[in-house]
Amino acid sequence: MVEMNVLSTDKRLASGYLSRIKEMIRDLSPSYFAMVMATGIVSAASHFLGMDFISYPLFWLNVVMYIILCGCNSLRLLWFRKHFFHDLFDHISSMGFFTSVAATSILGTQFILLETSYQIALFLWVVAILLWLLFTYTIFTNLTIKSKKPSFAEGINGAWLLAVVSTQSLAVLSARLSMHFPDYKLIINFFAFSMWLWGGMMYIWMISLIFYRYTFFKFSPGDLTPPYWINMGAMAISVLAGSLLIINTPNAPFLNSTLAFLKGFTIFYWATGTWWIPMLFILAIWRHIYKKFPLTYDPLYWGAVFPLGMYTTCTYEMAKAMNLEFLLPIPKYFIYLALAAWAATFTGFIRRLFAQVFLRKQQAPKTK
Repeated sequence: MVEMNVLSTDKRLASGYLSRIKEMIRDLSPSYFAMVMATGIVSAASHFLGMDFISYPLFWLNVVMYIILCGCNSLRLLWFRKHFFHDLFDHISSMGFFTSVAATSILGTQFILLETSYQIALFLWVVAILLWLLFTYTIFTNLTIKSKKPSFAEGINGAWLLAVVSTQSLAVLSARLSMHFPDYKLIINFFAFSMWLWGGMMYIWMISLIFYRYTFFKFSPGDLTPPYWINMGAMAISVLAGSLLIINTPNAPFLNSTLAFLKGFTIFYWATGTWWIPMLFILAIWRHIYKKFPLTYDPLYWGAVFPLGMYTTCTYEMAKAMNLEFLLPIPKYFIYLALAAWAATFTGFIRRLFAQVFLRKQQAPKTK
């Protein structure tokens, strides 16, 4: 009898764990692929700075996280279609779907940098392009034609710039792939250049709206969500794409005629991203220290880790592409800030995951 009660208890506990995991899948944020984005770019930055003892473990961790997130999102679409499409058609949460595009592209870049696995990178490139097409035209078409829309102040924040990041991530991966496929280098570089230009145009549109939101509407600590760091991150990945196109100029003759433009706009993007860094730190201090807004784990914080890693990487690549060696001390020190932010956010993620699965009260029967 005691054994039967114990078995029954174990089954109920297992059922409870599965139920909570299912709840987590139901409520999974579309932005969670930002964890793969952040981990991938911090891994790449570590690799450039000779920290392969950090870079490779983060790479393999990223592969595992990407596979798990793909599985969870597939199950969410299968089991909780209503929640999935609610997020897809919402003004704010829909932008989170662009993290899947950027995560796929950045993982492809990792496979090139750390494993020289161009075939896997090519597959991920195709997947990223398909996701970009799907989400770009689904989301922006819906936001245009939907009848019920939020107010301007409620409907826009830094997460909108994920559309820019996803576009530039394709430019980055395309530029790296072109180096390995000489028969298609002209086409791939033209595609990379086109995506770089479109991403820059989109940033100008969106940052104008976001800056207007900043300065002409009431701003509370709760409004300053972590995706505002993407104001800088979108510029940083634009710098990275521009730097790779500069490096690729010998492989694509049409780029020679645009070289001055490429260099000028790459530095323009870098200067803009650099301007944002002190501003974002000041606003973070205002939010958490002056206004005492609680600093607790939120999946959106991965959107703040990613820009730190991307700024490290883009500064390194730009310095190499344009022989600006005096800039190299910046990534050599900035990497530690990116690593610290990643470690803090990942610790918060593990604690939240453990609490959600294991520390909630069990409804187990009492045994006699």
